[in-house]
Amino acid sequence: MITERGCACSVESLAILTLASDSGLVPGQEKRRRRQQAESQRLAARTAPDAGQWEVIVETRDETEMRTQLHRLREAGIEGSMIRIDTLCGRLALPTTYRLSRFVTDPA
Repeated sequence: MITERGCACSVESLAILTLASDSGLVPGQEKRRRRQQAESQRLAARTAPDAGQWEVIVETRDETEMRTQLHRLREAGIEGSMIRIDTLCGRLALPTTYRLSRFVTDPA
């Protein structure tokens, strides 16, 4: 290759592209996946139907109202994993509705 100044230089490059799935696991990925699965199983055990039930706090079409109630629950010290937000998507005839629930354990 000859540059504007008339100097000869060479550029050699080799680019190898591989898909992420072809390259194997990223370091730490398997450990992170096992940790996430374990956490998911612990949460499923804590919120199992025989451990308690989901109590609806508010069901509204107003997202601001739902967020206000969510903020109050967090201020009250309710753990985030024990709060559930369901978004019931509507269409033209039925607008979107938000349902905020918290898990309440059985007293037994």
